Amino acid sequence: MSVSAGIIKSLAECLGSIQQNPYPHVPNPPDCQKRASVALVLRVRPDYADSVTIASRHSSTEGNHGLPPKTLADFFAQAWVQKGDAEILFIKRAGRVGDRWSGHTALPGGKRDPPDVDDRAAAIRETKEEVGLDLSRSDCLYAGNLPERVVTTTWGKKGLMVLCPFMFILTSPTSPSLLLQPAEVAATHWVPLRALLSSSLRTRELVDVSSRFGKRDGPVLRYMLRFMLGKMMFSAVRLIPSESVFASSISGFIPDPQKNVTIFSGLARGSFGVPSSTTPSGPLLLWGLTLGIVADLLEMLPPHNAIELWQYPTFTSPDLRLLVYLFTYKLRQANARHLSDGTWPSQTAVDASTAAVAVSEAEPHQAKPNNIGVGGLGFSSRPSHTLSLMLSGYYERVNVAIAVFLVMRIAAAGGLGYYAFRTWKLWKR
Repeated sequence: MSVSAGIIKSLAECLGSIQQNPYPHVPNPPDCQKRASVALVLRVRPDYADSVTIASRHSSTEGNHGLPPKTLADFFAQAWVQKGDAEILFIKRAGRVGDRWSGHTALPGGKRDPPDVDDRAAAIRETKEEVGLDLSRSDCLYAGNLPERVVTTTWGKKGLMVLCPFMFILTSPTSPSLLLQPAEVAATHWVPLRALLSSSLRTRELVDVSSRFGKRDGPVLRYMLRFMLGKMMFSAVRLIPSESVFASSISGFIPDPQKNVTIFSGLARGSFGVPSSTTPSGPLLLWGLTLGIVADLLEMLPPHNAIELWQYPTFTSPDLRLLVYLFTYKLRQANARHLSDGTWPSQTAVDASTAAVAVSEAEPHQAKPNNIGVGGLGFSSRPSHTLSLMLSGYYERVNVAIAVFLVMRIAAAGGLGYYAFRTWKLWKR
C-alpha cells in the first residue's frame, strides 16, 4: 500500500470515529464572551490516470455522471479516492497593522456574529466570505469537529475567545475555483497530508517579542530588549503546497523597487509580518494556534507522532535559553511523566501572544469564576488535569528567567563599565 493510500484509509477511519463521537461543546468562561470558528477543509486529489479519465468524462456530452456521495463511507469507498492524495486548505492572512494574526498561515474562519445560528454556521459563512467556497453545497460533506480551544494571552492570561474547529470534505474530484477576499486573505494553499506528516519539514519560527515587554516604555527600551533577548523560537512546519492561489490585486504583491523601506514599515515587518503577507516569496510556515488545531487531526494518523510538533517556546540567545531550560526543568519533567502515562488529553497551541488548550473532555462546567487557567479553563482538583495544561506555570518561570538574565546582563555591563573607568584613570596617571 502506498503512503497516500495508507493516509486515505486512516483518514476515513478517524473521520468516521469523530462523527460517531463528537468532541464536547465548550461554553465561554466568565471573562470571555467572544467565539470564533474555523473550517478545516479537506479534499482528495485524484492520481494522474484518474484525473485524465475524469477530465475526459467532463468534456464529453454524456450528461449526468452520478450524484455526489451522501456519507463519508460512500465517499471513501470510491476507487479514485482510495488512490488519491488527501490535502488541507490553508490561507495566508492579509497584512494588517495591529492585527494579532496578520500574515499568519491559518484556516479560513472568523468570529461568530449574532445572525449565526451556531458555531458551525459561523465557519461556513466566514469561509464563503474569505475564499468564496460554499461549504453547504451538495458535493461537500460535514466531517465532524475537533477539540474546541479557549484562547488566552500568553503573558497576561486574559481570555480572548473560544475557538471552534469544524472539518469539511469536498467530495468532487474537481475542486471549485476560489475567490479570495483581498482585504482578509493574501493567498490560499492546498497542502498534502503527506507533507504535514513528514518529520523532514519540521522547523522553528523565530518571532521578535521585544514589543511585548517594552510596549509602554518607548522604542529605546524595546530596541535594547530586542538586542539582549534575541527572538523567541516556536515549533513550526514548513508547508509545500500542491496548488496555490494569490490575491494579486493586493498592494505590494509585486515589490516596488523604487519604494524606500521606512522605519515604520520595518517595525510592521518585525511585529506583524505585514510586507511578507503580501508577497509569495519566503517560506510558508504553519505554527501557533493553527498548528495546534491541525496537530489534533494529525495525531490520529500514522505515525501518530504529532505530539512532537509541539515544543516549549524558548529564545535564540544561548545564555537566556540556558536559564529558561534550568528554570523550567522540573515543570517540563513533570509534564513529560504525565504525557508518558497517557494522562495528557490534548495538544496545546501557542504563538507570540496567545495560548490555547484543546478541550477533549466535558469538564468546562467545573471551572470556577476568577480561576481561569492558561487555556481559559479553571483548574480541576485532579493533578493529572492540572498538569495536562502544558503551559500552566511555564511563562511565569520564563518571566523569572528573563528577569535574572537582564540583571546578569546589566551587572556585566556595569562591571565592564567600571573596569573601563578604572583602566582610564590608571592611564591618565
